[in-house]
This record gives sequence, C-alpha cells and structure tokens, in this order.
Amino acid sequence: MGMLGLKIDVDTYEGMKQGVPCLLQTLKEFQVKGTFFLSIGPDNSGRAVLQLIKNPLFLQKMMRTNAASLYGWKTALYGTLLPAPMIALSFPDIIKEIIAAGHEVQFHAWDHRRWQDELTTKSQQWIREWFSQGIAAFTRLTGNQPGAFGAPSWLIDDRVLAIVKEYKFDYVSCTRAKAPFIHEIANVLEIPSDLPCFEELNAETDVVIISDLIKDGGIHVLPVHAEVEGGIYNDKFRTILQNAIALGNTVVPLKEIMKKLILKDIPLRLYKMELLPGRHSASAV
Repeated sequence: MGMLGLKIDVDTYEGMKQGVPCLLQTLKEFQVKGTFFLSIGPDNSGRAVLQLIKNPLFLQKMMRTNAASLYGWKTALYGTLLPAPMIALSFPDIIKEIIAAGHEVQFHAWDHRRWQDELTTKSQQWIREWFSQGIAAFTRLTGNQPGAFGAPSWLIDDRVLAIVKEYKFDYVSCTRAKAPFIHEIANVLEIPSDLPCFEELNAETDVVIISDLIKDGGIHVLPVHAEVEGGIYNDKFRTILQNAIALGNTVVPLKEIMKKLILKDIPLRLYKMELLPGRHSASAV
C-alpha cells in the first residue's frame, strides 16, 4: 500500500482567492488531506515579464501551458502596472477554512516572484529578512510557527540552507529529488516532490504518466499548484486522485510521510541543481 503526499503550493493572489477554495472542495469530496504551502506576502507576478526577455525557455513554457488561462491577465500585471496585492494575508478566512478542514499549512514564500527570479543576485541579509517577514506574518495569520518550508520554484543555495538550519524546521520540501534525504548543510529532512507537475508534461499523456509513476506502491509526492489544479486542470487532478485511490494509495499531507520515515535509514547528502524536462530553470534535486 503506497502513500501519495499532496504538496499544494499557493503562489498568487488569484490562486489563493479562486484556486484554494476549489481544491478544498475537491479534497473534501475525496475525503483526503494535503499540505498547503502558503505564499504570504506581495504578488509580484507581473515582474515575470523580465523573464520573457532573459529566458527563452520561460517564454516556451508560457506558450505551452497557455499561461493566460492558468493565471489570468490581471495576475500578469501585478507588481508592475497594477499594485502587488498580498496573497495569503488578504484571505484570513480562507486560511481558517484550510485549517478547520484538517489540512496541514506550511510556509512557502514571502515574495514568491522575487525569490524565483532574483535569489541568486540577492545578499544573505535579503534572504534573512525575506524569511523573517514571511514567517512572522505566517505566525500571525495561522497562530502557529511553520514546521516546514518549501522553496519557491525548488530554488535554493547554500546560504538558504544555512538560514533554514536556524529555524529548526521539522522537514523541508525544497527539491525534486527522487527520494527523501537529509540536507548535509542544514541537517534537516527533505521530503521532495518526486512526481512531475502537470504543466511540465504533454497535455495528452500527463495523467497516464503520473498514474503510472505511482503504481509501485511506494511513497510519492505530487506537486500541486492552486492556480493549476485549482483551475483549468481540476478535472485532471480529480482523475489522479481517483487513480491513486484505486491503486491502493493513501493520499496524505507531507507530515504523515515524515512520521513514516525512519531517519537512520535516510541518506545524508548535498543537493545539486538540474534543469528538469519541461522546466524553464534549474531546480534542486
């Protein structure tokens, strides 16, 4: 009997407003729980226009995934022509609904877009302040300190892990590795997203590929995005849940996977950066 962890990233204002309620209803219907990794602060999604110029792979991804339908045109203007609205901070009632439904909530980002686009150019002090702002706001919003961190776009470096170590998280989910490991720098458990995202795959075969990957009865983590599976890909997400349950998998939040792992059997290693198929920039693995 396998376990399928749901790592649900909330990256944008519209994802929080529209996608999360849709996902809450879907998960309720299937009677399963997931882990919501929340972006807390400003939605600067409009700054992604700079990536269209600098990174041809990003443009290809936007065209392949029909980004306008996924994210909406208003999202493409936040932080540039439109003010950047706060993401989770704008919807305390939705956060209460997530918690009341029994889902796990953890920290994903303060400013998701700027981390994704600018982390490598920023100082360690900027990173430290980013964590401080985000975690303080997360704590005010939820009433609890986060027990885990999931890096935006699976982007980390040694400076990030040094700061992560200071927070003494129970686990992190910052990579696309194939199996859990202990981060050598931070000495913390990594529960990776080992399955692909829908938008990384061919739309005609994505459900088949993901379903096939969970047939082995092992432990897997599906990366879910509120803007995607809570939007135009909701039917595909429902099919994945149906298939997973039919295969005998238990669908769980990541904290349940953490409880099942035997830490002494998990390898200690360094992460590395790798450009995965269907992505526009390197992810930690």
